[in-house]
Amino acid sequence: MIDTGYAMIPIYRQCELLEITRSSYYYQSERDDRYNLMLMNRIDEQFTKTPFYGVPRMTAWLNREGYPVNEKRVRRLMRALGLEAVYPKPKLSQSHPDHKKYPYLLKGLVIDHPDQVWVSDITYIRMVHGFVYLMVVMDWFSRYILAWQISITLETGFCLEGLEQALGISKPEIFNNDQGVQFTSLDFTGRLEKEAIRISMDGRGRVFDNIFVERLWRTVKYEEVYLKCYQTVPEVRDGLAKYFCFYNTERIHEALDYRTPYELYVKDRMKTTTTQALTMH
Repeated sequence: MIDTGYAMIPIYRQCELLEITRSSYYYQSERDDRYNLMLMNRIDEQFTKTPFYGVPRMTAWLNREGYPVNEKRVRRLMRALGLEAVYPKPKLSQSHPDHKKYPYLLKGLVIDHPDQVWVSDITYIRMVHGFVYLMVVMDWFSRYILAWQISITLETGFCLEGLEQALGISKPEIFNNDQGVQFTSLDFTGRLEKEAIRISMDGRGRVFDNIFVERLWRTVKYEEVYLKCYQTVPEVRDGLAKYFCFYNTERIHEALDYRTPYELYVKDRMKTTTTQALTMH
């Protein structure tokens, strides 16, 4: 933010430009959160390497690394990061009773063309003094990033914005995501149902149900986030914009026969459209 003693732009307008609330700007923490932020960064990095680390193991690892911390704090920080270890566990939590339950539709499904299945998820992006959340909408077949949004909170709004951005490009047959409150909200599921899109949801704690977006998080963090020292939200937005452009149009994937997501998504969609047109005539 600009020093108010010299700024020609009022605080409310600066907040609008940075996409943060005025309450966030004026809020003064009663404690020093630097240690928690440092722990969150270390947890995020380690979890990216070892997604099977739950709270006890992550706590033990942090203590071995010289960071005194107990399981209660690690559990709270991992929850804030949206992290859950990848292993079968007791069903200890329930989704909101108002949320309709949707089945997982991808088991045994052959995904062989663009816009057959889209997936979405949220991850944590660190900055020097804070963090933001990132959500993406990805085409499963081509790995093409259709849309992305960032937010300083986990409210549903930025996920809806990302969904609208993606629907401005095309529409999938199936939309798959996890059971996070953003994606199970009536606003989000209602928007999909309005477009007659079939909704698929992962089993709780089963990260491999959405494996390709999980691989995307690792790629984004190692190739972009961990190499940068983002100071501000606009810097995060600018850095991710450049990276996703590179990811879609220049970064070749071995799994895609060394093609880019853009090549596979656009060319295969054109083939499908042409085939459908010829069939109709």
